[in-house]
Amino acid sequence: MAKLLYRLGRSAHKHRLAVVLIWLLVLVGAGVGAFTLGGETSNSMSIPGQESTTALERIQDKFGSGETATARVVIKAPDGQKLPQHVKAITDLVADESALKGVKQATNPLDPAAPSVNKDVNVGYSTVTYDVKPGEVTDEQRAELTKAVDKARNAGLTVEIGGTAMQQTPHVGGPTEAVGVVLALVILALTYGSLVTAGMNLLSAAIGVGIGTLGITIASGFMDLQSTTPILASMLGLAVGIDYALFIINRYRQELRRGSDVGHAVATAVGTAGSAVVTAGLTVVIALVGLAIAGIPFLTQMGVSAAATIVVAVLIAVTLVPALLSMLGRRVLTRKERSQTSSEPKDRGVIRGWSKAVTRNRVVALLLSVVALGIVAIPVASMDTTLIQKPPANSTQERADHILAQGFGEGFNGPILVLVEGNGAAATATKVAEPLAKLNDVALVTPAQPSPDGSAALVTVIPKSGPDSTATEQLVADLRTELKTLDGGKAYVTGATAVSVDVATSLDRALPIYLAVVVGLALVLLILVFRSLLVPLVGVLGFLLTIGASLGATVAVFQWGWLADAVNLDSTGPLISLTPILVIGILFGLAMDYQIFLVSRMHEAHHRGAKPIEAITTGFRQAAPVVVAAALIMFSVFAGFVPAGEATVKSIAFALAVGIFVDAFVVRMVLVPAALALIGERAWWLPKFLRWLPELDVEGTALEEIENEKREPVTV
Repeated sequence: MAKLLYRLGRSAHKHRLAVVLIWLLVLVGAGVGAFTLGGETSNSMSIPGQESTTALERIQDKFGSGETATARVVIKAPDGQKLPQHVKAITDLVADESALKGVKQATNPLDPAAPSVNKDVNVGYSTVTYDVKPGEVTDEQRAELTKAVDKARNAGLTVEIGGTAMQQTPHVGGPTEAVGVVLALVILALTYGSLVTAGMNLLSAAIGVGIGTLGITIASGFMDLQSTTPILASMLGLAVGIDYALFIINRYRQELRRGSDVGHAVATAVGTAGSAVVTAGLTVVIALVGLAIAGIPFLTQMGVSAAATIVVAVLIAVTLVPALLSMLGRRVLTRKERSQTSSEPKDRGVIRGWSKAVTRNRVVALLLSVVALGIVAIPVASMDTTLIQKPPANSTQERADHILAQGFGEGFNGPILVLVEGNGAAATATKVAEPLAKLNDVALVTPAQPSPDGSAALVTVIPKSGPDSTATEQLVADLRTELKTLDGGKAYVTGATAVSVDVATSLDRALPIYLAVVVGLALVLLILVFRSLLVPLVGVLGFLLTIGASLGATVAVFQWGWLADAVNLDSTGPLISLTPILVIGILFGLAMDYQIFLVSRMHEAHHRGAKPIEAITTGFRQAAPVVVAAALIMFSVFAGFVPAGEATVKSIAFALAVGIFVDAFVVRMVLVPAALALIGERAWWLPKFLRWLPELDVEGTALEEIENEKREPVTV
């Protein structure tokens, strides 16, 4: 692989202008395609074939509802008054709602045939049904609805709007994300000592992210993609894009300082650091594509989309980056470095002292790191997950939910639907409603609503508890147990809470299998890289501690509320169900990146004859500075998505930021070197029955002959 990448780097050097133009054409083409072919993303999270999803499809078929976007306009009378005292204002509001563009129907809360008011008749709601799916209501339509509501507010009523029609598709980019990028630029500038080189690094990563996210936008025109997909892909693509370019640029600068000409330095950087980049990228791709094991389509799409963005980042790193380096030539060095004929990088005192302290006190360092990470991981034991997302703080959606909870009870915001099918469905549903009403945590069971053809009936169960509570989740299970004995028909339990429970159950079942398969595949890859059994095992065990600490800190902040203000957290509650599996998949790939970049230099030193401790300190001094910069950059990018992040992304970004920091600075720079120093020569042992495995030349040892022949001193 090293020789192949060396030739690729040499070709990128020779045809640098063509390479840059090709990538720019790809970016422009992706932009045109996104503009002409792109579609809307969706906020829906469900699994085809599960009971709750099947029921929603049958409700759509039998009742003609369930797939359209709806807005719930919540109305509250002034203190001491009743809603009937404001009949004219409410009637005018419903008429204005019905006249809005795209609205199929708007109900009147005071309709005698189907009232939607509480027992005190001071809170009610109007259901506004649109002719499009959730996520397809435009900003203009939402603005028109808000304008209609303002008229009712002027009449003295408190009016707020909730429902799926008010959910906006989250967008990539914002002030806090920009701060993360600026911090990355500062770190790069300090690392290189050159703002031009730092800008080139950031630019190449931005091109990769642009192509990846625009490609996802094109795909959204042909399939339903979850709204979090482009955000996740851009977050990952930007972080690894910057880091992968950083590793290649750093190696290129080293080659120039050693006296290589520009062409050979470019080719050698791609052949050596590029080999590590390709291997690390492959590990991340394995982890992301492995999400398909869960069997959840929207999760698979998220994983594959992010993996495609990683592939683009790797291709950018081994083609566009060397072409740009070739154009910059020796200007990537500082003026002082350019004035010298040959110089080795400084042996930084802090890094040297760190490596010696860890290897000298290896037992203490190993125990302290394991104990510290174990303590941080303790909150994982109490982790709860849900798909129910709370609306943004101080938004009209949050105020609408609060008014409904006050007027109708906490469970009103998380109704559970029971669909009954069969002959005499309405009678069966009416009969079964009585035992359902006696279950724990049931506040109300509505009368059966028959379908137009009489073959189905719908019953709404209102829990006493809120939609994200464990009591409501248990009620879903109790309802299904009760309905198993239904005579004369078939019953389904559905609704947002039921969908959340089904997805969470599927994720819980898939997580151990996913972890075993992905870790197993990556373990094999690391064995091929290091020709060792114990080094990959140490890396994987360290990753498990990283995951524990990452999720433990996330539970402490997002579920327990510790330091909530520091991350601008609106409210505490269960983590989004996707968080654990996504964090495990993404962090595993990124953790193995640092394992490969750091330990490969130790392996290289050992391969050249250094003793175990010497190999560790030599590799550490060579790789640690760039790994520190890479980790700080990734931390900055992920942390930038936390303060103002969309609800689903916020906890994931926080967990990734914590995970990257812990993995780079505790696991890879303390635990791993301490463990390898403790193991000694046996760390590089490979059993005889595994020695037939092919060798991945990540260090580029096959290029030594080429280097000896082609390196020429450069004088300025």
